[in-house]
Amino acid sequence: MDKLKQLESFVSVVTRGSLTAAAHAEGVAPAIMGRRLDALEERLGVKLLLRTTRRLTLTHEGSAFLEDCQRLLADLANAEASVSAGGVKASGHLRITAPAGFGRRLVAPLIPRFRELHPEVTISLNLSDRVVDIAGEGYDCAVRVGDMPDSSLVSVRLADNRRLCVATPAYLARHGTPQHPSELARFHCLTLSSDASQTRGWAFNVRRDQGAEVVHLKPAGPMDCSDGQVLHDWCLAGFGIAWRSTWEVEAEIAAGALVAVLEDFAAPPNGIYAVFPQRKHLPLRVRLWIDFLKQHYGRPGFWRAP
Repeated sequence: MDKLKQLESFVSVVTRGSLTAAAHAEGVAPAIMGRRLDALEERLGVKLLLRTTRRLTLTHEGSAFLEDCQRLLADLANAEASVSAGGVKASGHLRITAPAGFGRRLVAPLIPRFRELHPEVTISLNLSDRVVDIAGEGYDCAVRVGDMPDSSLVSVRLADNRRLCVATPAYLARHGTPQHPSELARFHCLTLSSDASQTRGWAFNVRRDQGAEVVHLKPAGPMDCSDGQVLHDWCLAGFGIAWRSTWEVEAEIAAGALVAVLEDFAAPPNGIYAVFPQRKHLPLRVRLWIDFLKQHYGRPGFWRAP
């Protein structure tokens, strides 16, 4: 007996509430649905449903298995729809959030391209450097940069993100160049304010007697801001040292407008992630958007683009 048909029958019986209703929906006899469930339970070696003449009750194992079956069947339907020329088209409204600077440069330009592929999808993009409550505020997906805290959210790594300390040649000529992260205390450091998403501070790979380890510092300075683009502008104006992502400053470094410092202590890359509330019944438009980001961010030439 087909394993997939057994799973489909199990989900149909549970969601419709009876063997008769599930059989009627498929156009088969109730006895056939019963045999499929018997075969499934025998193959798995567990009881999934307690059946009486009046009601069906899921066992503990059946309840857990139901969620897995629904997720697998939804993923299969989405996969078939995305490759079938006559399949279901992505539609509906997609709500996305991303950090302000990253979103302006590396998310917003992709949205019109995505809509060219999926014109029946409408999109709202929110740009904010605060940590948005995705589920609570009704977002389908967030693009986030940095380490992912433990949470109930599901994350997909899209690309690596490397950060460097940078300053203008003029600032370094006036104030000197730090040779160790511990020396940052005597420099003007341009940092994100406490209400922004960067809460752990600047990360460095520091050598210890036991070997290298990543340490986080929270340097101070006379100016901070919740907007990363403002910090970038202040840094270019020569007001201090900033800790910025390479995608943001590599063009200025190549042009000589900024100089990377403390490169020997640069921490290993963290990640750029797509984050969403849960995986079960993920709408096709969300899955296609995540796949679209992975495809573009996975091309090395994408990060070298101006």
